[in-house]
Amino acid sequence: MPMPKKYKATFPRLAPPRRIPLAWYNLRHDRARLFVAVAGVTFAVLLMFMNLGFLGALVNTTSNFYDQFNADIVLMSPQSLEISTTKAFPRERLYQAAGIEGVERVMPLYMEYSLWKNPETKISRALFVYAINPMDPVFLMPELNTPEGREALQIPNSTFIDRLSRPEFGPQTIGLETETDRRRITIVGQYDLGGGFAADGTLVMSDQNFMRYFSPRPLNQVNMGLVLLEPGADPQRVKQAILERLPADVEAYTKPEIIQKESRFWIQTTSIGFIFGLGVLISFVVGTVIVYQILYTDIHDHLREYATLKAIGYGGGYLFKTVIQEAIILAVMGYVPGLILALALYEMATRATAGTLPLQMTTSRVIIVFTLTVVMCAISGLISVRKAVTADPAEVFA
Repeated sequence: MPMPKKYKATFPRLAPPRRIPLAWYNLRHDRARLFVAVAGVTFAVLLMFMNLGFLGALVNTTSNFYDQFNADIVLMSPQSLEISTTKAFPRERLYQAAGIEGVERVMPLYMEYSLWKNPETKISRALFVYAINPMDPVFLMPELNTPEGREALQIPNSTFIDRLSRPEFGPQTIGLETETDRRRITIVGQYDLGGGFAADGTLVMSDQNFMRYFSPRPLNQVNMGLVLLEPGADPQRVKQAILERLPADVEAYTKPEIIQKESRFWIQTTSIGFIFGLGVLISFVVGTVIVYQILYTDIHDHLREYATLKAIGYGGGYLFKTVIQEAIILAVMGYVPGLILALALYEMATRATAGTLPLQMTTSRVIIVFTLTVVMCAISGLISVRKAVTADPAEVFA
């Protein structure tokens, strides 16, 4: 007779209980202090985002008009610092550059500031004027390259106006008549460009109208020369050939080079870049001090507990890890609301400036600020952890 089978009782395996870090219990012990700590980190994160946002907007606004130039190489006087302070050079240099192999077309560009009168308030404000030959495709904005747009530019005392100009310039509807530099002018078209930090608004007019408004400014002196290359031509090679042929009163830049030059001027030469960079540094220091104060106070209040842990065998490494964990938790908890608030303020600032100061959240900025936040809190933890690691049970309980 076969032996009966033996059955083995089986029970479902239970997952081990999840271990909640001691650091979280320490932070949660005093909820009011935790709220203050998170608010402090959030404030520091928000300041860093805003300063980096304004700095990024500065770089973008200094290059947005170059993106709309229909050119591969830009000619400029070596005395020019940036686009709003360009020095004129002879238009003859454009004709010399036109004969170089690989050059398809050269186009002069004239620029000046002008006082535009708001037709409603009668207040005049400075805006930036671009002047072109209407037959030259200087800009990529489609409104300026249609037959109707070219024809409208040739009308005496007429201009196109940037839709992104500040509202303080008044109505910008087509057909509106007002004054610029005490001379009547009519808006015959609109486009989207943006003025940037150098100007709150821009106009585009024909070179003939430019000569009327800025007489005795001659057209044989240009502020900038735009060089359009043939398909397949190497910009660096053509640029080098231009530099070899033209006199030293003209410098040549490829489009990426001129954008870099413009950005470097505003960030490194002017105080604007320094101010925003200093703002990021101050935000970092403020956040570090706030987190340090919170962690130091927490360690002081729990010094007996830390001493007890040391007395029962936990080493300094465990205590060190606990305090650093607290710092990282504060960094994450403060970063998330800081990011959300920054996104909201970016949108508000963009709307308030009518798009002339576009604050855009980029992936690199998100990563940079998160890294700075973690480093900021980690530094605070490293400074404050010494008190917990060096706690002597015999002295604490004496």
